[in-house]
Amino acid sequence: MSLPRHQDPIAAIATAPGRGAVGIVRVSGKSIGALIQALFSRPLKPRDATYTPFLDSAGLAIDQGLAIYFPAPHSFTGEDVLELQAHGGPVVLQLLLARCIEAAAEIDPVLRVPRLPGLRVALPGEFSERAFLNDKIDLAQAEAIADLIDASTEAAARSASLSLSGAFSREIHTLRDALIHLRMLVEATLDFPEEEIDFLRKADAQGQLSKLQQTLQNVLQRARQGALLREGIKVVIAGQPNAGKSSLLNALAGAELAIVTPVAGTTRDKVQETIQIEGVPVHVIDTAGLRDSDDEIEKIGIARAWDAIEAADAVLFLHDLTRMDAINYIADDAVIAGAIAQKLPSNIPVIDIWNKADAIAAPDRAWGLTLSAKTGAGLDTLRRKLLEVAGWQSAPEGVYIARERHVQALRRVDDHLREAGDHMAANAQSLDLLAEELRLAQNALNQITGEFTSDDLLGVIFSKFCIGK
Repeated sequence: MSLPRHQDPIAAIATAPGRGAVGIVRVSGKSIGALIQALFSRPLKPRDATYTPFLDSAGLAIDQGLAIYFPAPHSFTGEDVLELQAHGGPVVLQLLLARCIEAAAEIDPVLRVPRLPGLRVALPGEFSERAFLNDKIDLAQAEAIADLIDASTEAAARSASLSLSGAFSREIHTLRDALIHLRMLVEATLDFPEEEIDFLRKADAQGQLSKLQQTLQNVLQRARQGALLREGIKVVIAGQPNAGKSSLLNALAGAELAIVTPVAGTTRDKVQETIQIEGVPVHVIDTAGLRDSDDEIEKIGIARAWDAIEAADAVLFLHDLTRMDAINYIADDAVIAGAIAQKLPSNIPVIDIWNKADAIAAPDRAWGLTLSAKTGAGLDTLRRKLLEVAGWQSAPEGVYIARERHVQALRRVDDHLREAGDHMAANAQSLDLLAEELRLAQNALNQITGEFTSDDLLGVIFSKFCIGK
């Protein structure tokens, strides 16, 4: 799985861009003792913070700070690691990084070779990739590092930390071990067909498969919750002009994000804000009012509104209670609302909302989810409805962060186990097919933690990381 670049020593600024109190430059590679000697003229005591000046090639001080040496394999990457902790100015850190690369290329006066040949600036995620390749963490834990950094809610951060600790991986390993044991029974039956002992029946293979499927469903359910915490739900507010879409966005966000006026067509483009409901990120998008228009700019906004609707996880279809009589929409509004409803995608949940409850007397009939974006009445009901549509279960304990690729892999495992159950019911006539379905199920599980993963997938995953991680 290793590529030639994985043999290169690497260096990078490990803290976020911009100014800060402290910044870190990190170096990782095999046998970096010669580089340490060049930088400090003496070795560093492993895992001790040494306060020292950081000098350039002319012996002038760049800064003073802490140097910490982590010898392999007791480091994050599993290689020798050097961390330089200095003041967090961008120029200082760039000078330190440049000095590390310069010192690595210097010729050792005794050995007559570069001190650390090939030292280069790390690619995004390359430190975490090294940790994965050197078996310090598995792939699910590596992804949890990025998810912890990117967490937009407290619940997402806690769940990412749980995944980073290995909780999700342990669940996958438990499933894999049970699957391997079941595969062993099937393979034994295939290898010794002349034996009269029915390995599968005696070992209750059917019962083992059923228990495995039940455990898988529990893991899959928690993974779906974890994926919601990471990805959130994309919600589009749609409806006719002046139905109160921008007011609803402002009410949900608790801030005046969108311009609100009585003039129809005020919103010309998408306005987006991420809020959280019980720790779940909800990406709310306000769109232009849906109607026929001769205004070229408004037409572009309406087209973008439909594009946003097509990509949504849920649509809030906003109706204006002030345009109703006792039973139905008044006059042409009924035709317009019906036309919009027919164009909404059938595969996306649509929540009908009746707004401006504050502007009318008690309605003559129940309109369903009624609210007032102006006063906030009914917003809590809407929030609960959104979580229900998303499939969120109220803050389950021990939810680990997960990605959509994890959920898809678990669904493939479920499909293969269902097929395996059908073949097991057919007994000896389908044992070969049963064995193959179990093998495919194990491969799908292994893709989650990285025991069976293509280099292409690794490239995609780690390229999303920030440099220095």
